[in-house]
Amino acid sequence: MTSMSRARVARRIAAGAAYGGGGAGLVGAAAVGLLLAEVQMARRRVGNGSSGRVPMADGVYGHAYDVPGEQGLRLTILGDSTAAGQGVHRSGQTPGALLASGLAAVAERPVELRNVAQPGAQSDDLDRQVALVLSSPAPVPDVCVIMIGANDVTHRMPPTRSVRHLSAAVRRLRTAGAEVVVGTCPDLGTIEPVQQPLRWLARRASRQLAAAQTIGVVEQGGRTVSLGDLLGPEFEANPRELFGPDNYHPSAEGYATAAMAVLPTVCAALGLWPEEERPDVSRREGFLPVARAAAEAASEAGTEVTAAMPTGPRGPWALLKRRRRRRVHEAEPARPTA
Repeated sequence: MTSMSRARVARRIAAGAAYGGGGAGLVGAAAVGLLLAEVQMARRRVGNGSSGRVPMADGVYGHAYDVPGEQGLRLTILGDSTAAGQGVHRSGQTPGALLASGLAAVAERPVELRNVAQPGAQSDDLDRQVALVLSSPAPVPDVCVIMIGANDVTHRMPPTRSVRHLSAAVRRLRTAGAEVVVGTCPDLGTIEPVQQPLRWLARRASRQLAAAQTIGVVEQGGRTVSLGDLLGPEFEANPRELFGPDNYHPSAEGYATAAMAVLPTVCAALGLWPEEERPDVSRREGFLPVARAAAEAASEAGTEVTAAMPTGPRGPWALLKRRRRRRVHEAEPARPTA
């Protein structure tokens, strides 16, 4: 599928989400019927990401930067098993801990991490997770990171419904005063147990949803980072290194790769990243209609999309960025929250 075709599909899904349309499924009914046996086989081998222990990583990171009387930053993670960090054994290997530690190093301030992500969650669980965040007596987070979408594809949630729930979550968090960064649906076409032709359909569905998620998030004032790297070409080339033992969730190295892609955007959302907020032509950055930017980002992992200009004749515009990444290392144990 070309970038322009993906942009049209993403616009249609996002419009259906905004105006309450039911929306077409990501995969046609006939194809689903033909592939039912293979889907069931893949699910038996892969599972649905709803079981397994997740290390507890909540706490304060970067306490070496603690200065009496100065306020630290607050980071909250929402989403599914990938956001929770399922598949690793130590808390410092989870994406939340990696992002909190990396953010603390860039900001030179301590970062308090709270993770409310739920393994197995689909986008309709975000309402509950956002309620947990906003009902807390603690101050509103400075920045929230959401990783969601893989289970929506594997459970065939209508994409318009998926995007509607995500957009509502971003809107509530932004209204409350938090910056929001969304890691969009990863490329499920590289999971080892999934074979052709389901592999091709999974990749297509993943990228369509990722592009539609980007449109919905940007329209609500959030930023997105495409997570194709999470289960994309780098993982396909190094499955033993970047996938965990279940061949579905990332390994510690895989989570570090994902955190490297997301950290620059988290820092930029807080005004902390040492790059100008304008396009660098040498890195193929630029201002594009949001649907086209979303489609291009879905095809290239690690690409950021953020709102850039008021709506014009071709609809809203966005800035597409390919930020330089910073290596992240396993986080030191967190200090308990006071």
